[in-house]
Amino acid sequence: MWEGLQHAAWVTTLAESRGLYGLALVVHYSGLFVCVGAIVLMDLRILGVAGRDQPLSPLAQQLRLWTWIGFTSAVVSGFLMFATKAGSYVTAIPFLVKMLIVALAVVAALAVEWNIPRWNQVAVMPVTATLLALISMALWLAAILAAVEVPALTGLG
Repeated sequence: MWEGLQHAAWVTTLAESRGLYGLALVVHYSGLFVCVGAIVLMDLRILGVAGRDQPLSPLAQQLRLWTWIGFTSAVVSGFLMFATKAGSYVTAIPFLVKMLIVALAVVAALAVEWNIPRWNQVAVMPVTATLLALISMALWLAAILAAVEVPALTGLG
């Protein structure tokens, strides 16, 4: 299945075109910067480090669109890059670890998002909010560090 995707005509064109593959890379990294940046800003607000003068819900509303635009562009461009060597990526343990960490980071980000209306009503941020924000930031950092190691450990990327 993965070999079939890797050898599809459009994937071969993408893999052989420095310009198209380079564009996918730029979109991927830009999307990650936007997505993770918005998530970390929200986490920092929950921790009381940034934006203390802004209420939680309005800040979340401002960041939500940017988070999803960044996430969507990172997922689409990441899939395009994955497709060029799909057969190798699916068997590479460092890549699979990275994907697991990303999945956990997305779950943490969604948990923060779902709890914002409740946390917006309290005078003091609950300990669970602080812990979740710290976990979210740690997972995104781990995902970035794992992604950096994929090419070094596998030769892919």
